[in-house]
Amino acid sequence: MTDIKPLNDDGIALAADILRRGELVAFPTETVYGLGANAMDDMAVARIFEAKGRPRFNPLIVHLPSVQAVRQYAVMNGAAYTLAEKFWPGALTMVMPRAKDCQLSELVSAGLDTVAIRIPAHPGARRLLEAVNLPIAAPSANTSGKLSPTEAAHVASSLGDAVSLILDGGACGVGVESTIVDVSGKKPTLLRPGGIAAEEIEEVLNQPLIRAASDDTAPKSPGMLSSHYAPHCPVRLNVETPETGEAYLGFGPTEKATANLSVKGDLREAAANLFRLLHELDGGQYHAIAVAPIPETGLGLAINDRLRRAAAPRG
Repeated sequence: MTDIKPLNDDGIALAADILRRGELVAFPTETVYGLGANAMDDMAVARIFEAKGRPRFNPLIVHLPSVQAVRQYAVMNGAAYTLAEKFWPGALTMVMPRAKDCQLSELVSAGLDTVAIRIPAHPGARRLLEAVNLPIAAPSANTSGKLSPTEAAHVASSLGDAVSLILDGGACGVGVESTIVDVSGKKPTLLRPGGIAAEEIEEVLNQPLIRAASDDTAPKSPGMLSSHYAPHCPVRLNVETPETGEAYLGFGPTEKATANLSVKGDLREAAANLFRLLHELDGGQYHAIAVAPIPETGLGLAINDRLRRAAAPRG
């Protein structure tokens, strides 16, 4: 059975030792739980793909503790520094050119000349990064394409013995993955909506973001596959009246809701609750999950992105 330890000094010391040995550790961030491995170790990174059943063409996000550390592995331009000053540490991932002498495994970049990097804000995650003193590749700690984990129990249920240790830091505060922006080209591009609203990023950059389409062959970042974040049972979107036998996931003052993302219509609360409630409704008692309409503004963009990929046809 997978070892689960509290996110305290002893747990972090144990996790750092396991990561240095090339094994996998799941740990909480402010967004979702990540499945961590030494990003400079080809074999360790390969274990992530094996544990998740993840396609090798799908890049990974590398987690680092500081901008100074980022500069060892990536080339930061003006837009990158502007966004870093405003949103790091936090729920923003930036795709940047790999540095000339980048020591990261080629596997984290899936053969591309770019790398996705984030500095997490979660205090426990930052303590772990500082303790291990290594770049840590960490996609969401779940089977590839399935619901993302926002609690330690979600990780254990999805990955089981494939992970050596789970650090339990409680529920994740943001609840959806990081926003991913590609700053490697001339015009910043939104690759994945996430925990920071696109409008906030556009305001800081003083320019609109290009919106990237889904990519099932050579994505530049995680979260771009058309089918992703999927529960076992089918998902229907923008439902005003659920059918018999369906769970109804409401938003706002929704009648007959089985569960509600946010009764008061708060998108931040809805994002934090999204994956937890989908996990709960996916227990086998319903034949489908119907979801009430959710506004396409602010964090609603990220919520609807996850829901559309969850509802997409599955290969």
